[in-house]
Amino acid sequence: MHVDGTEKKWVILSVAMAFAMVGILTAYAINHNIVPPSNVETIDSVSLHLSAEFAEDKLGLRQTEDGSLVVTMVAARYGFYPQDMKVPVGTPITFRIASADVLHGVHTAGTNMNTMVVPGYVSEITTTFPKTGKFPMFCNEYCGLGHDYMWSRLWVVPKDEIKLGDTL
Repeated sequence: MHVDGTEKKWVILSVAMAFAMVGILTAYAINHNIVPPSNVETIDSVSLHLSAEFAEDKLGLRQTEDGSLVVTMVAARYGFYPQDMKVPVGTPITFRIASADVLHGVHTAGTNMNTMVVPGYVSEITTTFPKTGKFPMFCNEYCGLGHDYMWSRLWVVPKDEIKLGDTL
């Protein structure tokens, strides 16, 4: 079998470029300490509504024993629960989100909040909202025919307007 010299050079160049790209990405990840998530927390999606943290009456904004603020949410076809909620401006808030059915994504427009919600796992993201306003939250992972209607609203208000567990 005869392979033309030019074709052989292009195959070698292509393979070398692929190895070079993998090498560059690996070096970048090591240099910037990029690692997979290590605080993976699992949960049973089938009995999610029966759990202490994700029960319907426990959703929304709450304060923990150490004084930090946590928003607990459930993503399910085709909505986020609670659908409307208030959070204080300029305060670090940890969002804990679980999926009751399929893969979802949570993106809050106009902010840096964006995460994937995988069934069987609790997604956790901590962020601070620097300005007041009404921000739409929407699903950015296709989750079925009603995906376009999956939304929620986040109201960022002054701290003195917040009552824990307050929803609209």
